Amino acid sequence: MSGKRQRRSRSRRAKLQFPVSRVNRFLRERNYCQRLSSCAPVFLARIVEYLLSNILVLAAKEAYFNGQKCITQEHLYQAIQSDEELYQLFTEDTNSVVALLEAKGN
Repeated sequence: MSGKRQRRSRSRRAKLQFPVSRVNRFLRERNYCQRLSSCAPVFLARIVEYLLSNILVLAAKEAYFNGQKCITQEHLYQAIQSDEELYQLFTEDTNSVVALLEAKGN
């Protein structure tokens, strides 16, 4: 009964599977901004985990419809191609817009 608290990671506190500390490290190493809020990596990890879970659910449905138990790259590709919003997110046009925004920022 010493009163010490057990240490909990930020991922566990936010109830996430995605590593918040790793996202924080990547954001700081890449120097995307001069100052970084403590909740920014938690928010970004939550977004990435949400996107990943949606993609995996769609890929699992594709695998099930094809009569397979394991998800392959083709199932992931088909899942992204079949969902309009995910397809729009992963097209090259989005990448060029991000590159333009980064170029304007520098």
